[in-house]
Amino acid sequence: MLWIILLSVLSLILFYAYQNTKQVVFTRITLPIKKAWNGDLKVLHLSDLHMENLSVSPEKLYNDLKDEHIDLIALTGDYLDRARSIPKFMEYIRVLKKLPTTHGIYAVFGNHDYVLKDNDFDRMKKAMIEEGIHVLVNENRVIEHAGKLIHIVGIDDHSTKRSDIAKAYHNVNDGAVLVLTHDPNIVLKMNDYHYDYLLSGHFHGGQILYPKPYHLAKMGKLPRMNIIKGLHYHDKKAFYISEGLGQTGFNIRLRSRPEITLHTLTAGE
Repeated sequence: MLWIILLSVLSLILFYAYQNTKQVVFTRITLPIKKAWNGDLKVLHLSDLHMENLSVSPEKLYNDLKDEHIDLIALTGDYLDRARSIPKFMEYIRVLKKLPTTHGIYAVFGNHDYVLKDNDFDRMKKAMIEEGIHVLVNENRVIEHAGKLIHIVGIDDHSTKRSDIAKAYHNVNDGAVLVLTHDPNIVLKMNDYHYDYLLSGHFHGGQILYPKPYHLAKMGKLPRMNIIKGLHYHDKKAFYISEGLGQTGFNIRLRSRPEITLHTLTAGE
């Protein structure tokens, strides 16, 4: 009899955990940027889509976002880890392209993307570029917004030792700096590099979150400091860790939710 009760409780927990993967949180962050800034820049941030375990449909994603003013879309890696998921991923890319933006879509890669074989990874990257995505692999682009220059710096995945900060910052000088990267642990290596804001993902907010994220300890120093999601500062510089839109391992979440974030970067102290 006891095992029947335990099995029933476990089934309820798993059902609740699966339903959580459909309950997207729309987070709005307003952050004053004082260096070389003018006006507002609205950045839509999506991370960790994980096509193999994603409960949010392209249609829902579009409907949640179609009425928002967006200047730039930032994608911070871990889109898939199976070649068969590339066509599905491109469906989401095409949905995001339907959203009117001032400066387009910028993307970096995460550790799961590099699980693909070289030719499959190249095929995914090529498909993204052909759709007009600005793919940044330790490189940067400059945009002009409200009369000011903004460097969009894309640093490749730190957890798989592909990051090259110096290369990513090549020719970055005057103007504001927005960094896109997958693994936020890299902020601990960036004391000598200026940025006004850094966007990342990787931790899924714990996904299955115990009182403390002990299970993320192997993922770097930040989880051991209980820094796994949200807005934080290091060396007086702001960075944000998205909880991600998809899941890894099992398509469940406990004490975490899928996240869409809209960051408004505004002039001020």
